[in-house]
Amino acid sequence: MSENVYNSFSDEELASRLKLGDKEAFATIYDRFKGVLFIHALRILQEKEEARDILQEIFTRLWTKRETIVFSFGLSAYLYASVRNGVFDILAHRKVERSYMTSLSDFVEADKYETDHLIRERELTVMIEREIAALPPKMREVFEMSRKAHLSHREIAEELGISEKTVKKQVNNALKVLRSKLGIYAFLFF
Repeated sequence: MSENVYNSFSDEELASRLKLGDKEAFATIYDRFKGVLFIHALRILQEKEEARDILQEIFTRLWTKRETIVFSFGLSAYLYASVRNGVFDILAHRKVERSYMTSLSDFVEADKYETDHLIRERELTVMIEREIAALPPKMREVFEMSRKAHLSHREIAEELGISEKTVKKQVNNALKVLRSKLGIYAFLFF
């Protein structure tokens, strides 16, 4: 039959011939619907390649499953439903992809902040240790016994053979020196 004859066939006639393996019927269906289906998919997806991929998949499936496809509501309804389902699949995939990227980005950012926090903490610890080491020897000894060995003023006084009042004054003086040199950071640690 000539091409003009196929163009005059109804969708139902083309679908019947398609089921019998008629390649010209398939070509006519393709020519009749490819443009409107492409525009329909493109309107929703806004992406030409994805719209083309959907059409290719639909028409490939139409040919390979032609013998078993049931056109319950007609050929055009079947094709539009196929486009809709293809679009939904792509949108669902996009959503999963965005979710994954967001999750990955959050993970990278959290790790970055944790790493940054650890680096700053180490730098601050080094800075504090340097300032403690710069204290006068007796003041440093009393301060370290108080803050690092966690001894009470009485225990320090007994161990060093000095009064509790002297221990308290040495610790307070050490704190004043450290606060003046370390500024706001001193309040975080002392």
